[in-house]
Formats: sequence, C-alpha cells, structure tokens
Amino acid sequence: MEISSKVQPQTAKPSNAGWLNGLIGVIIFSGSLPATRIAVLEFTPLFLTVARASIAGAVALCLLLVLREKRPNRSQLIPLMIVAGGVVVGFPLLTALALQYVTSAHSIVFVGLLPLATAVFAVLRGGERPRPVFWVFSLLGSALVVGFACAQGLSASPAGDVLMLLAIVVCGLGYAEGATLSRTLGGWQVICWALVLALPLMLILSLFSAPPSLSTISAPAWLSLGYVSLFSMLIGFVFWYRGLAQGGIAAVGQLQLLQPFFGLTLAATLLHEPVSLGMLVVTVGVILCVAGARRFSR
Repeated sequence: MEISSKVQPQTAKPSNAGWLNGLIGVIIFSGSLPATRIAVLEFTPLFLTVARASIAGAVALCLLLVLREKRPNRSQLIPLMIVAGGVVVGFPLLTALALQYVTSAHSIVFVGLLPLATAVFAVLRGGERPRPVFWVFSLLGSALVVGFACAQGLSASPAGDVLMLLAIVVCGLGYAEGATLSRTLGGWQVICWALVLALPLMLILSLFSAPPSLSTISAPAWLSLGYVSLFSMLIGFVFWYRGLAQGGIAAVGQLQLLQPFFGLTLAATLLHEPVSLGMLVVTVGVILCVAGARRFSR
C-alpha cells in the first residue's frame, strides 16, 4: 500500500481490498485495550491519553511535512475536529478511565458494539443505506455482547461499563466521520491531520499531567505507551480508514466484531486474565454475524 495514494470515492460494490485493509486495522487495534490496561497501572488516564496523542501527532506532522501534503480546506476542518474528538481524545481517554474499574478482557467485549455504532453514524454522517437484513445481523451481534455483559453483572462496575459505552459512541462517530472524509482527503491523511490539529493542546496537557518521576516507570508500561501511540493511534488508522472508505463504512465496520476474539487472546496470553467460556461463546456468535452482515450490507 503506497502511503501517498488517495482513497477514491466508494463504488457500488464493496472492495475486497477494503475488507483486507479493514482486517489489518482491526488486528492492530486488538492490542490497544490490553496495552492500555498495562500502561494505566503506572500512568494516569489523562497523561496516557495526551502522551499517546502527542507522540502520534509529532510523527504525523513529520509525515505531512516530508511528503508535502496539501492542507485541508475549510469545509474539512470541522469533520477533522470531530475525528480528533472521537478517536484521538474521546475513545482513548474514556477507555483508559474505564480500565481502572474493569479488566481488558471485560472491556474488549464492549468493542462488539462498535460495528452497530459505526453503522448508525454511517447512515447519519456518511449517507449509506444498508439493506434491512444487514441491521438484523448487526443488532444480533450487538445483542450478544450486551447480553453477555448483563449476565456478567453490569452493576459490579457500573462506572467502568458506562465509560466503555460512552467510548463506543464517540469512537463510532469518529470512525464514520473519518471514513467519509477519507474519500476526498485520503485515509492516512485524515488521521494525520486530526492528530496535528490536536497536537498543541496535547503537548501542553502532557507537560502538566506528566508523572513526578519518569525513572520509576517500568519497561512494560513504556512499551505499552509506544504501542498505543504508534500502532493504535496512527498505523492502525492508515489501514482502517482506507478500508472503510473502500469497502463501505457500515459493511467493513462489522469487522470490529472480530476484535474481541483477537483481544481476548492477547488478554489471556499477555496479562493472564481469565477468559470464560461465555466470552468465547459470545465471540464465536459475533464472528458468525460478520458474514451475514457483509452479505446484506448493500
């Protein structure tokens, strides 16, 4: 994939390349919550959010300058601000706060709601009109996730669950807005410009929220910060926004239903968190919903 190529307007038939790019993005994003869980043990949620945005923003600025990308026009600034508010600040901060109350394995299950949120905003902001059967599969996948969460006992950590739900809403908006903008501005350019717009504020907040002593921070925490900064905040979006623009926001967005499967595997292997049989059953169920949603997305 050439980094300088622009995303062309969406065609009538979903692009296989769009699904491949979207899948790569999902695989990269799957490490976000486990890495955030590790980092938030030693960094405050605010510092983790603004630090990852600052690091990714600095890299994005260098890319834009080196490749001499054209600046967005005025009509693109507000959508870029929405993207920045949703995926640069909103989702990272809300999930970091939530992970103070719940495990990454529990929070990952909520990611199964992202396809539905993204599809709703694809209709509201992207002008897409999926077929009625598509909504059946999308709602079914989401219902499996919500049902599992309720069975586990939402009241055990209401703060964590509410924060995760809010994170899903703002992330769905950021995904749909960014994918719509990618059709004219380009996939990697969208996330880069959104990061650059947020960079001045993120740098200032990083200075004020930095830990008193950085020498006490462990290597796993630093590595986790590096992952969420470069992969979750930048590289993953290069593939994700490109995939959404190529294959359709609502359709390719259903790939997020696969993220719990990858994320739960990481949570179990890296963090040694318990993964119950119920989690696996829910994951298998939502994976089956992806196939149905894709078939009836147009």
